[in-house]
Amino acid sequence: MAVPVNFRESSISKIALAKVGNPLKGEPLLTSKDLCRFEENEADLLTSSFLVPFKSLEPYRVNIQENEESSLHNFAKKVFENDSNLLEQAKNISQYLYSKSYHPNIKSGDLCISLINGIIISGNSVPALCIIKCENKTPFLQISEIDGDLTLTTQHGIYPDKVDKGCLILNHQEQDGYTVYLFDKSGNTNFWNKDFVNALPIRDDDYLTKRFGELCVNFAKRGIQGDSDDKKRIKVANKALNYLGEHDDFKISEFENTLGEPELIEQFTTYKSQYEEDSGHRIDDQFKVSKKEANRAKQKLKETIKLDTGVRISLSSEFLDQSHDLLEYGYDEQKKMKYLKILFNEES
Repeated sequence: MAVPVNFRESSISKIALAKVGNPLKGEPLLTSKDLCRFEENEADLLTSSFLVPFKSLEPYRVNIQENEESSLHNFAKKVFENDSNLLEQAKNISQYLYSKSYHPNIKSGDLCISLINGIIISGNSVPALCIIKCENKTPFLQISEIDGDLTLTTQHGIYPDKVDKGCLILNHQEQDGYTVYLFDKSGNTNFWNKDFVNALPIRDDDYLTKRFGELCVNFAKRGIQGDSDDKKRIKVANKALNYLGEHDDFKISEFENTLGEPELIEQFTTYKSQYEEDSGHRIDDQFKVSKKEANRAKQKLKETIKLDTGVRISLSSEFLDQSHDLLEYGYDEQKKMKYLKILFNEES
């Protein structure tokens, strides 16, 4: 089960800056000569701004390489051993990122590398190395007073919710590879997650249950062959997710028996192999079911009925099997239109 992380007592202590271009496009790398200065009363705002994007993310682990002189794991280790190394290691990190940016789709951006203390994990207070990259600046307006009068100026800056890429490396379980939280809003995680951070997922019960839930939903949507209608597809996904909700231990052989039809089992086995290859998420044949992730998967599954009058009706997963009892279709002869009657006990 994933270890919860608490940011409430966190405080930023040092920041180094860089501008990282794309070497393929002839764009330069610029690194700050000194650490960024900020007032003590700005620390709380900076801390919360830097940590906002990392809330509610899955934990990963930084992969330890045999020859890791030039690796993010090694740079972070030197900072954790002596925080006075931050400026030097920030330059190494920026150069390392620059060396990985040889692709026409990689955008240039502003890099903030900071040391944040007081992050609580497993009951321990640990420092973290925070790296965020902003590739798109947000325009904003500012009213200023100049010579006794007010003037309106436009500026461009980094908005915390608009940060494009980030990783937060915690000084936790270094012997296994530091615990790291990371994101890449571009959707293409190969460059940031694999090439730069070299992160591996922590394959705990939460991870395996979540991945299997995704597999079931994707299989129902795209993996079932033939002329199956949407209702059958949703029922297959619902049946699969019900298995997770009703069992403490997942066993692939037991699960396949719930599908019933031999043809459906064969299609699922084929789709599972393809899913694992395409996504890079291998799912074990046996694992402890995380009830938290099983419930989340069920909440994401729903049937939506779209009508040409702009009305949408959504049935959550717990009511999918009862749709034929809760909905009644009819035709209004006077208005020459179809109608849908919804049955319910009370509003929730």
